[in-house]
Amino acid sequence: MQTASLSGLLETLLYIIAFYYLLKFVARLLLPIMVQKVVQKAGQSFQQQYQQQSRTNQNQDEIIRDHAKQDKPRETKIVGEYVDFEEIE
Repeated sequence: MQTASLSGLLETLLYIIAFYYLLKFVARLLLPIMVQKVVQKAGQSFQQQYQQQSRTNQNQDEIIRDHAKQDKPRETKIVGEYVDFEEIE
């Protein structure tokens, strides 16, 4: 059975601290590049959606114009009567 020693504990702490700072350094180098790529992909996706939406709107505009030519009067819904209330003293 092995016993814990102070030198083993210090060595483990040193490895943890070294790994933390190495990870922090690599993240500072790579994260801006990764974020830039994500933003570019999102921009391309939004642009594609906008183009598809504009094509769809052009098709719907044509259909709406066809329906607008019909001369049907719009029906108004009758909700109910107006009741004028008076205060009673």
